[in-house]
Amino acid sequence: MIINELLAKNNMTPYRLSRVSGIAHTTLNDIISGKTKLEKCSVGTVYKLAKALQVSIEYLIEPYDETPVDSRQNFETFKSNVKHRVKDIGDIDFIIETIESDIIRRYHKAGWYPEALYLLAMVDYLSQCNKIPLCGDFIDIRSVKLKTAIFPSDVIVRAIAENSDLVKEEAIRNSIPEFIRFNIIENEVRNVI
Repeated sequence: MIINELLAKNNMTPYRLSRVSGIAHTTLNDIISGKTKLEKCSVGTVYKLAKALQVSIEYLIEPYDETPVDSRQNFETFKSNVKHRVKDIGDIDFIIETIESDIIRRYHKAGWYPEALYLLAMVDYLSQCNKIPLCGDFIDIRSVKLKTAIFPSDVIVRAIAENSDLVKEEAIRNSIPEFIRFNIIENEVRNVI
């Protein structure tokens, strides 16, 4: 099981993982023994494990993921998870983890274009912020653009409430260039709770 491998790699005992992650020792033992399937655990539990083991959620659940492409998570949730991951591990480690996992290419091949482009935009944005050259592995994907703009849910709600597209126009003007080039409207990636 991947958790056992990560425990060995991090020279960590299940007891220590329980303390660091905040997951009850009995629950953790059930996960490690296979009595409780990791893919059936709550997102909160998987998030705590990933954070304590210093890996992404995707890395933990990928070996068990048999979810069909058409039943992926909500895009707002996906964006939130990405932002939290950046906050938790930092810009450079996020860039390295994302590139090494090849998740951008896998999402793209699966037809998960918003997710692939959002991750690529985040990698490019963080690279620009840290004055790191762009990774050349994604030149073909960088030429893609979503047909329809994806706005944050708060912008959509405000536009509906005010019955005005001016809110959307303002969001486009304030969007981060690395995101807007893919037709993803994003103006804040650092302010996460």
